[in-house]
Amino acid sequence: MRTVEIIGFKRANLGKSESNKLRQEGNVPGVLYGGDEQIHFYAAAIQFRPVLYTPEACFIKLNIEGQEFEAIVQESQWHPVSEMLLHVDLLQLFRGKPIKMDIPVKTLGTALGVKNGGTLILKNRKLSVLALPKDMPESIDIDVSELRIGKAIKVGELPTENFEFLTSPLVTVVNVAIPRALRGKSAAELEAAEEEAEAEE
Repeated sequence: MRTVEIIGFKRANLGKSESNKLRQEGNVPGVLYGGDEQIHFYAAAIQFRPVLYTPEACFIKLNIEGQEFEAIVQESQWHPVSEMLLHVDLLQLFRGKPIKMDIPVKTLGTALGVKNGGTLILKNRKLSVLALPKDMPESIDIDVSELRIGKAIKVGELPTENFEFLTSPLVTVVNVAIPRALRGKSAAELEAAEEEAEAEE
């Protein structure tokens, strides 16, 4: 799992006017939870770009005036109009304690069904995972090369290694949609159409 370092400073005043002033100066107020006490801090908003402006998951190494913490983003608040980052809640990590994260899904290969006219649809771009920090995957890689038209891969079919999915095993992650020309056909007819396409290829 990649790690992004963020350098922050303790907040002396927690009022609304002080928070607005910090934002006007290009900073973001935040809170670090999960330890012995909550730590209120602020950091330059630009530092959160590689954390929040990407679909990739990451850990955060938070340096507050020389004191370092490992953390993940628990919640981020955004302005509804300007989309400015308003506030960040971080959860402190402890190496022996499991954590929950939403991990991005990546598909590998070209599905058989796509080669034969279907469309690959990624139904869930992220899955909820529970794991120790050292076992947390950076992405959920799914090999779709054998996926045929009209078929799907569900969470319960995915392999796990030292982690577990919190997303329901019945949830569809990716499927190959049936092309318009083949809609209404039975499973056997779809399979026959695919075999025919493969033979022609």
